[in-house]
Amino acid sequence: MSDVAPATVGAAVRWAATRLAAAGVPSPRADAETLLAHCLGVDRGEARRLAVLDRALPDGAAARFTADVARRSAREPLQHLTGAAPFRHLELAVGPGVFVPRPETEQVAQVAIDEAARVLARDGAVVVVDLCTGSGAIALAVATEVPGARVHAVELDADAHGWAARNVAQVSPDGPPVVRLLRGDARTALRELDGTVDVVVSNPPYVPPGAVPRDPEVADHDPAVALYGLGEDGLEVPRGVTAAAARLLRPGGLYVMEHAEVQAAAARAMVAGAGGFDAAATRPDLTGRPRMVVARRAGTAAAGRNEDTDDRRAAGRTVTD
Repeated sequence: MSDVAPATVGAAVRWAATRLAAAGVPSPRADAETLLAHCLGVDRGEARRLAVLDRALPDGAAARFTADVARRSAREPLQHLTGAAPFRHLELAVGPGVFVPRPETEQVAQVAIDEAARVLARDGAVVVVDLCTGSGAIALAVATEVPGARVHAVELDADAHGWAARNVAQVSPDGPPVVRLLRGDARTALRELDGTVDVVVSNPPYVPPGAVPRDPEVADHDPAVALYGLGEDGLEVPRGVTAAAARLLRPGGLYVMEHAEVQAAAARAMVAGAGGFDAAATRPDLTGRPRMVVARRAGTAAAGRNEDTDDRRAAGRTVTD
């Protein structure tokens, strides 16, 4: 097979799909279309149309496409090549130094979104905190799908924080940021919000130290700081996040945290060991795998509601970086 892409769109897509399949890429045709659309500056639907018509590639596109296919064949993440990752209705900027958001995390975001919308409808105000925000995916999904929610996001790593800041600015270019982004330690950040938060959500590092991700895109390109949760079970960082959630949440507030499917029982035990939560439950992702733990802060939602609603509204309005 030639090492250079053919000069027409249809032939180039077929050539790329064959090369990517030979390299073990799980979705070769889709990736070939996405890469070509990126090179042509069009969406994937238009790239498909051009492929059906087998239009000629513009000057320079074949060389760019050839280079991108070679990098993808080496299992460089597709999102690094295009500079973007879809997450729910968003398209987030990503690249080296930040964890690429995955479709399975969309259901974690959904749990947080549903709870935030419920509280907002009931109380007229809702405060949400995303710990270990990475690219800002969950925080931005909540902020854009629950207008009126006050969303705070915390990220310690400098590179990931930079990507999150870019995404916050991209989502809110003409007004105030829809998410308050803080660079800091998830275990100790936002103490001014202790006891006032309605939802704490997190996709923290949780991979055990001896486990090596199977996909080269993850093992070789996602930053280790975003993968490995420390401790023998990979749950040392999640324990700190869970303790922070117990501190931040008001009585009746909801905590949801992503974990590996083999950690379901351990994650429930972790929440129980943190103290202050009602019984934890495991929920599935969109594929039916047990991928998140959900628990409520002990105490009824009504307890202190009249006294703290105004305080939470004020905290949402006035806390600044």
